[in-house]
Amino acid sequence: MNIVNVGYDSTNYYMIGNATTKLLIDVGWPGTLQKLLHALKRKGMHLQEIEYLVITHYHPDHAGLAQEVKRQGVKLIVLDNQIQAIPALRQYMKPVNHYVEIDLNDNVNLIAGETRAFLSALGMQGEIISTPGHSEDSITVILDEGAAFTGDLPHWQVAEGSDTARSSWEKIRRYNVKTIYPGHGPSGPAE
Repeated sequence: MNIVNVGYDSTNYYMIGNATTKLLIDVGWPGTLQKLLHALKRKGMHLQEIEYLVITHYHPDHAGLAQEVKRQGVKLIVLDNQIQAIPALRQYMKPVNHYVEIDLNDNVNLIAGETRAFLSALGMQGEIISTPGHSEDSITVILDEGAAFTGDLPHWQVAEGSDTARSSWEKIRRYNVKTIYPGHGPSGPAE
């Protein structure tokens, strides 16, 4: 699986893909579509190549650009534990952000237990699991080859005081993850 960080403005956004399907994990602040397009171009990619978008959690720096990206033809995958968080995203936005509200009617809605079959149909082996700890709607994309895209889930060493985050990290570890791809900071080995 090809993994490329196309992040900007101190947040990581990852394009993962194979010869047939490309999936984007997280997008930026509202109104930053040109920054995303530039980041993709620098890596030799174009938004039109990306079929799907997964948001690790619905905060402005990870989901603010979602509807703008959907308007470019990318399909948004939403897990059942995330549906209520989407309309709540508006509360974080100021008019200056030019936020475009995310349409709830045209997404690919999945239940956590159905994600393996869905990803497999795309030629990707892995799962998308619910991992609350940073927020209730947080999810992690895990590839069978050992990659985990955790968004802003606090690192397991930092999360010692949080039962919820610790439980999410225990769940992630059961997948024998080798490399963590966080929403902020460098990727690195799972410890």
